[in-house]
Amino acid sequence: MTSNTITDIEASPCTKATFRVPPRWVFVRVKTSDNIVGWGESTLEGHTEAIEGAFDDLRERFIGAIADDIQDIWQTAYMGRFYRGGPVLMSALSGLDIALWDIKGKKLGVPVWQLLGGKVRDRIKVYGWIGGDHPSAVASAAVERKAQGFTAVKMNGTDAISWIDSPELLEATVERVKQVRSTGLDVGVDFHGRLHKGMAKQLAKLLEPLHPMFIEEPLLPTQPEEIADLSNAISTPIALGERLFTRWDFRPYLERRAIDIAQPDVSHCGGISELHRIASYTETYDVALAPHCPLGPIALAACMQVAISAPNFVIQEMSWKMHYNIAAGEALGIEADLHTYMVNPEVFAVKDGYIAALQGSGIGIEIDEDHVRKASEIYVKHAPWRNPLWRGEDGSLQEW
Repeated sequence: MTSNTITDIEASPCTKATFRVPPRWVFVRVKTSDNIVGWGESTLEGHTEAIEGAFDDLRERFIGAIADDIQDIWQTAYMGRFYRGGPVLMSALSGLDIALWDIKGKKLGVPVWQLLGGKVRDRIKVYGWIGGDHPSAVASAAVERKAQGFTAVKMNGTDAISWIDSPELLEATVERVKQVRSTGLDVGVDFHGRLHKGMAKQLAKLLEPLHPMFIEEPLLPTQPEEIADLSNAISTPIALGERLFTRWDFRPYLERRAIDIAQPDVSHCGGISELHRIASYTETYDVALAPHCPLGPIALAACMQVAISAPNFVIQEMSWKMHYNIAAGEALGIEADLHTYMVNPEVFAVKDGYIAALQGSGIGIEIDEDHVRKASEIYVKHAPWRNPLWRGEDGSLQEW
């Protein structure tokens, strides 16, 4: 049997890199000598051009490589240059890795979860977003999410906040969480690394009696010792991981017993290969898995492949009708949501808080390639998405 080699890591005609598509996503298309096409996602929010540059290197190194040798390609991409890891290189590798798993599954006619050892569950619990960057109108949004089939949501805990700020800001957060809980939904509260230690420990204590599903990134991911201290002070599960890029980055948090829920992002952490390894690694510390994914359909489908096969999986983030998607669509005058680039959006239908396990070969979704190409040709004429830059009343920078 002839080797199935990579013949193209296809470029958008406008960027000569990957497919930029609204609202803020980066897709990659990989084709093999057997004419099998796999799709990956390398979205790194706010750093699109850096990802495109990294893909110029990946194209040079891996066109002609045997597509079946996913682990060798992963190790070569990671180890083959003196500098390794970090958000840019790992996000680029993530998209390539996801596409290669998609190709292998399609070649063998099975979902990727079959290649990871088979399923341990028939459906995936999911949550949606409410409230936006500046959390507001959360009660009505929670009611709407409940009507859409969700049983759990996530919201930002605060707006911009100073190192030490008014307690009234924290009281407002408590009131919003009470409003959401009154609808009967579970709620995760994302601190988003916006709070520093003096405020974060106050807010965590105030929220504890309300029993949030978790608090996310209570401090910046540069603070494993301080997060461990916080974990010892409260009973609420602590979640983080979107800004950790390999299993080695998770190590200090696990060894310090600092987290209860790991949230690696499949588009940042090295793709399906590394997400699967992180799932197994965190399980040994009795830590649950809840992949971070406010991104596109390819990333969500890739997360689900691991979730279906990982014993410690608990819940999956999804970006359907998320504030970023809605805002970008309105600004551009087009639809730019989770289902926009899919031929089979019905596979992401939410019922009673769950999505059924994906059954299609590869990552289990069909991408509308013509739509991706057309959207990319238009979107590259616009400035890529950037996260807001926030300053306090005194003009100093604050965490977004």
